[in-house]
Amino acid sequence: MLPHISATDSGAVYHALPPVAVDDDCDDELELTFDDSATDHFVVDEVVDSRIRWVYFMLGCAILLPWNVLITATSFFLSRLVGSPLRATFASYMTTTSSLFNVFALAHATATSKQSSPSRRVFWSAASVTLIIVLLFFSTFGYYQPSTFFFFAILCAISLAICVSYLSTATYAGASLFGAPYMQSMISGQAAIAVVVSVVQVVTSALSVWGSTPKAIAAFISNDGVGDGTAEQDSARTFFGISALFMICTFMAYAWMARLPAYKATVGILEENVKLEGALGSADETGGLVFRNTDQENLEERIQIIRVFKANIIYEFALAYVFVITLAIFPVITITIQSTNPNTHPLLFTAIHFLMFNLGDFFGRYICSFPRVITWSATRILAFSIVRTLFIPIFLLCNTVQGPSRDLPVISSDFVYMLLVGALGLSSGYVSTLCVLGASSLEHNPRLRQRREDVPIASTVAGFCLIVGLAIGGFGSFGIRAIICHCNPFMN
Repeated sequence: MLPHISATDSGAVYHALPPVAVDDDCDDELELTFDDSATDHFVVDEVVDSRIRWVYFMLGCAILLPWNVLITATSFFLSRLVGSPLRATFASYMTTTSSLFNVFALAHATATSKQSSPSRRVFWSAASVTLIIVLLFFSTFGYYQPSTFFFFAILCAISLAICVSYLSTATYAGASLFGAPYMQSMISGQAAIAVVVSVVQVVTSALSVWGSTPKAIAAFISNDGVGDGTAEQDSARTFFGISALFMICTFMAYAWMARLPAYKATVGILEENVKLEGALGSADETGGLVFRNTDQENLEERIQIIRVFKANIIYEFALAYVFVITLAIFPVITITIQSTNPNTHPLLFTAIHFLMFNLGDFFGRYICSFPRVITWSATRILAFSIVRTLFIPIFLLCNTVQGPSRDLPVISSDFVYMLLVGALGLSSGYVSTLCVLGASSLEHNPRLRQRREDVPIASTVAGFCLIVGLAIGGFGSFGIRAIICHCNPFMN
């Protein structure tokens, strides 16, 4: 039987899936059988619309922009918490609470993804993120009680996490329908925005500490990193202002893309399903002309999510564990590591360390656009994820000293330390991208059994597991910090 060929307004060509899919790189031997309805499933040939890829690149930036802005503005938050007992654990509280609320919000967003328009979710969530970042921008112009500012910052972090949950589910679902090139573009955007923010942070930090004498640097260190807060304030103000402008640009770009025929032909099926649900619901309420069992449909949807979760459990566990290790170390532990050069200002050293991680993360995601460096084997990806556990003891051997210490660090080279931070970011970006691409690939993941309708669910569930990993890693950072404090009482 010849494959059925059809064209859409986007110019992409669709062909029927073959009756049997075999992945030579997969560790499981799985024979797939299909009935005559197999011709109803389609995959997209590699016809890529660069305009849509760039918009998804911007949406990828928007998904992780709030998190990266909060992380890189940690020094600003700490400068406003001087004198508060919450200052020492602020970073752990911020990462843990935001990740925890992100889990619950993402769970709700995933469960209700078929009852809400993806476009509407993107519009409202992007607008909300922009508003919160604007509030953070204005917070740099005033001074508040440390306890008041602590709860304000935590509330903003939680609000951003909730909004990003709905933004990410809608964006992942749309990109997964377009195919792997668009997913990879969106994932690269998530890392690229972190690099941009870090570059801005390095520049502003360098300008603010330019001309600092060794005596002033030593006084800054001995005072537990407490200065007048001007440098941190100016840097954060720049972050928040640029981020708000970028979110506005992303909002406008998505509004333009949503009107393209290619977008309507591909993602429009999700919009039509929502409209159909609403029409059927109205019929039930007004005249009972259409009889539906809503509970049964919800049950079937939950069964589909559970089925996809079980099928991709290896990918999902590997993805979650990547961020368990990353968040357990970065930035809660890494910001405590000081330069061994007394002439290097801690603010500049911290800014460079953020840049090194984000550069590594970006290149880790970017290299996944080259087929030669991609592996689709779920067990091999899981092994990569587990091996990253070694980063925990390695970073504990670095210069994690906040005061005088009798013991010299095993790793006392700033150059080696920066390489380790870059390797942490590189492995995080590379392995997490492999997990996301593999979990939602019809061509390379036989566990999906060629069900095209499972692709958006697979990518959304993978995103949920990512957030779970962030939450667990945030909690784990408390334990690792306790180990450091036990070994070095000057960190208490």
